[in-house]
Amino acid sequence: MTLKLMRALALWSGCLALMVISVLPLSLSAQALAAFGALILVTGSWLLAKRRSSRLGGSLTLDECRALPGGEYRLPVVLVCGQGSSALFAADRGVDLAEQTALRTTASGCYVSVPSIERLPGMAAALLAARPQWRAQMSVMFVMNPAQHAGSTELEGQLRALTHQLSVIRRRALTLPLWVVSYQQASQDARDVGATGFSREEGGANGESVWFSWENGQPSARVRHNGTCVSVEDWQRQEPAALTDRMQLAVQMHAHAAWLEQCVVPHFTHPGRHRAPLPVTYAICRVPRLPEQVSGSVWQHWIQAKTGLLPTLLAGHAGGVLPVPDALLELLPRHTGNSATRRAGVIGIWLAVFAAVVAMSSSARQNTLLIRQVGDDLRRYASINETARDDQQARALREAALTVLHDDVRRLDDYYRYGEPRSLGLGLYRAEQLRIRVWHAIGRYRAPTQSVQASGPVRLDTLSLFNIGSAELKAESTQVLINALVGIKARPGWLIVVTGHTDATGSAEQNLRLSRDRAASVRDWMQRMGGIPGSCFAVQGYGASQPIASNDTEQGRRANRRVDIRLVPEEGACGSLSAGAGPATPVAFRGTR
Repeated sequence: MTLKLMRALALWSGCLALMVISVLPLSLSAQALAAFGALILVTGSWLLAKRRSSRLGGSLTLDECRALPGGEYRLPVVLVCGQGSSALFAADRGVDLAEQTALRTTASGCYVSVPSIERLPGMAAALLAARPQWRAQMSVMFVMNPAQHAGSTELEGQLRALTHQLSVIRRRALTLPLWVVSYQQASQDARDVGATGFSREEGGANGESVWFSWENGQPSARVRHNGTCVSVEDWQRQEPAALTDRMQLAVQMHAHAAWLEQCVVPHFTHPGRHRAPLPVTYAICRVPRLPEQVSGSVWQHWIQAKTGLLPTLLAGHAGGVLPVPDALLELLPRHTGNSATRRAGVIGIWLAVFAAVVAMSSSARQNTLLIRQVGDDLRRYASINETARDDQQARALREAALTVLHDDVRRLDDYYRYGEPRSLGLGLYRAEQLRIRVWHAIGRYRAPTQSVQASGPVRLDTLSLFNIGSAELKAESTQVLINALVGIKARPGWLIVVTGHTDATGSAEQNLRLSRDRAASVRDWMQRMGGIPGSCFAVQGYGASQPIASNDTEQGRRANRRVDIRLVPEEGACGSLSAGAGPATPVAFRGTR
């Protein structure tokens, strides 16, 4: 992945982290701390991306980077590895391997030497760091020459190392096509078999070589030569004069292919954790010179096991460069695996999905808690309100539950007017119906009315208020009335009843009129002094019909001469007084303020 894509992913991750932090139900200080942590992580990822890109780019020397084609190069780029791969690049056997040319460019493609199989993932990453546009053009060519391996153990070790390194590359989301190439040396007296393109005198570089290939798992071989691709039979019939030599060559190539089938193919087909991708093709080319052949090679042992004859070790030549399989490059898929941009896009999408899941989960939980809390408050209020108790404790519980409902509805009203917070948003807010229910519950509440018991009558001695036989208040009666009527309060729904009484002295008609007039005088004084409407009063005179003591004695007659004032509940009484005016004022004090 390129440096730009890695940094873009780091910035994208930081943005997603900030959005998730804004959704989580955190305090401002906690959100600031989390945002600062996210900023630190983004900065660290930015610097690590730069460091990783520099490290990968440093795997190639400055001269090698300069020798690479430019980023606009669109031909196949092949990473060549294997024990015999150095012969494709070294023009002189005396040159040290570290100083050999690591790059070979032809008209059909670019070949890059990998010094060892273990360095294959590093070389692939370094090439992508230097030329990120080459991702869809790269492939791996494994050179497997049986004549250069002294034992099967060494060969199997290289194959296992190859499959492991390819799995490492695949875990980095880079799938490189694989093709296996093998070279076979011609005998010392081999002739040019009818324009095959190779002879003892000519190396593979002069003229195009003949390649036998088994492509995409096909059992039959194809022959690629001079830009053509035909079957073995058609290739043999192209030159009748060289038919015998070509038939012999075909037999030798099929024997070589049988060795590949037995010793190499199983390593790419067996199931396992490090299973490598199936090679695109197995290709064999016969060359006049094959360097670094060993005595007692696996090829000699295999031929001896099949024929019972020990083949002669052919003398290798120090000079020459092995031909590259340009004719096979057209078999390579040009777009293999995910591009770096696509991979970064997939990672970005998964990061967004993860952030969305976290945000949605948090919002769902917060909405659930809100609905549960308000619902519990409603149920608690309803259960308290349904109780028949009306004592002080029940009223206190009811008022406390109502206060909680007021807090809830104030909070829900703010959400309704100004929008719910992000921690409850993302389309999951469902508390609007609860807001209406809370308002209905509050609207049905009725404040308890203060119960007022009808008090006992205020009894006034008429001798303190009136002269004998008179209904006119004496001048000194004002203070007596003020002191006596301090507890009488006018309130809506209560009637102030003023009742006059006399003793049995005199006629009954005169006593009845006198008792009524004295009650009216007291009523008038109370109305004048307190500013109380007349609808609050009732005046009655009973004469001597309701004595409270015996009229036979002076003391009893004095007790019967009285004016009683009492409060009596009556619907509609004192209706002109405001019910919300607060506590009633004693009528005796209203006019004296």
